[in-house]
Amino acid sequence: MPPTTATRPRRLKVFVQGQVVIPDWVDDLDSFCQWRLSEDAPQKGELAFLDTGIWVDLSMEEFLTHNQVKAAYDFAIMSVVQPAALGRYVPDRMLLRNAEANLSTEPDGLFFSWETMRSGRLRLVEKQGLGFMELDGTPDLVLEIVSKTSVEKDTVLLRDLYWKAGIAEYWLVDAREAKLSFEILQVTRRGYKVTAAVHGWLPSKVLGKRFRLQKKVDPLGHPQFVVASADSQ
Repeated sequence: MPPTTATRPRRLKVFVQGQVVIPDWVDDLDSFCQWRLSEDAPQKGELAFLDTGIWVDLSMEEFLTHNQVKAAYDFAIMSVVQPAALGRYVPDRMLLRNAEANLSTEPDGLFFSWETMRSGRLRLVEKQGLGFMELDGTPDLVLEIVSKTSVEKDTVLLRDLYWKAGIAEYWLVDAREAKLSFEILQVTRRGYKVTAAVHGWLPSKVLGKRFRLQKKVDPLGHPQFVVASADSQ
């Protein structure tokens, strides 16, 4: 017989490369979020609660195919969002929690409209003395840039959990190979559906624009990524 709740042993502490210690009392979403926002949690690296497990990634961010791709999307999305006052775009390093999906993670980027915040679908969570440290609920759009260590997390685990969270669009980008991959996934009742490209452009219902990822060459001969936007047809 499995142990009862009263007699079930606590999970052992988890030590990751001697740098991250996940306490034994962290065993569900609430306890993870409590620990993640505490002074005991590490300030570097990626830690996420992904429904049935905790994801830890201490690898450094690659410059060209991750950092600079992320910067290109940040610029493109903010260039659309701010002039039209559509809402707020949030770059990476902001915690997102969603109880329905049993999820706590830091997307590479996310967007929420003013109406989403007013309706209560998403709310700011304040930590005493430190300001707003977490978003709780369902934003309108999330962005993930795939890296060498995040393939399973971004393409499988988060694809399922972001859908369960009811996020309308999931932008999934992989610029590591010669052939670029940029998908806008639209939420449906049965999961995410890949948006069809029209002449290389992907329409976003959330932002009301079309987008395209391009790879060029900078003056030093390195890849340079540009995200273009255009009015929807």
